[in-house]
Amino acid sequence: MVLPTSPYTGRFAPSPSGPLHFGSLVAALASYLDARHHNGRWLVRIDDIDPPREQPGADRLILQTLEAHGLLWDGEALWQSTRSQAYRELLEQLAQQALIYPCNCTRKDIKAMGGVYNGHCRLHSPASTSDCAWRLKLYDLPGARGQLPDTLTFKDLLAGEQTQNLAREVGDAVVRRKDGLFGYQLAVVADDIHQGVTHVVRGSDLLPVTARQIRFFEILQQTPPQYAHVPIACGPDGRKFSKQNQAPALNNDAAGANLWQALVFLRQNPPRELAHSPPTEILPWAVQHWRRDLLVGASLSKTVEDS
Repeated sequence: MVLPTSPYTGRFAPSPSGPLHFGSLVAALASYLDARHHNGRWLVRIDDIDPPREQPGADRLILQTLEAHGLLWDGEALWQSTRSQAYRELLEQLAQQALIYPCNCTRKDIKAMGGVYNGHCRLHSPASTSDCAWRLKLYDLPGARGQLPDTLTFKDLLAGEQTQNLAREVGDAVVRRKDGLFGYQLAVVADDIHQGVTHVVRGSDLLPVTARQIRFFEILQQTPPQYAHVPIACGPDGRKFSKQNQAPALNNDAAGANLWQALVFLRQNPPRELAHSPPTEILPWAVQHWRRDLLVGASLSKTVEDS
């Protein structure tokens, strides 16, 4: 039977700052299963726009680990480092519309503001832009965009209704850093639009930045994806598994066991008889039985032992 084409396009976008760990697998698996269960496309994008944080060869290791776990993506993987021209063109477009401005405020300055950037350089433009970041206006916007409210509310598919006041709680977003590197918010929104991403399933540690990304889509008059933030995996010490916290790399030789444990973490109740099965047996079961609703209202983080 030929299934109808799905409008669903999901993606997994790891940064190559180290090999994948269990927390990465949880996010990748949830994203993969949600896409495949809905007969959608699943893309992989390498978030390599911050060279100082990247490890040589980590991108290759990430792709090898995904393949070893049977998480095969559609089409070619996209490296964000190949998209510099598109980012520059978008920055120029935003500048022509008076939506970005230079900012020379330091972290110390922002701390003195109470930790949220207060738009100082909107009114006090730096004398020189040579040592400045560039910020995107998220509120009090010019022209027709001025109708967009300061407070943005959206419904996360798992965490429920979320509300954030962009002026008081966020502040204007950096889209080009002082060191000349492109900002994460610029790259992620530009590439989600470029790739036609409709659903973003990712770790709940990114929930706090979602409102500003949705506002960016609104500014560009584009439809934002639907978001679903899954719990982040933490170790016994309560710290999340991350490359910065030296989380151990996944053992590709134990791919089946890793997937089974990730399914347990995601509340999918996989049969015990699959615990020692290969990915080729686990993933078809997981795609068929994927239930996003089992994660609705889940804690934003939990230890692996709590699974």
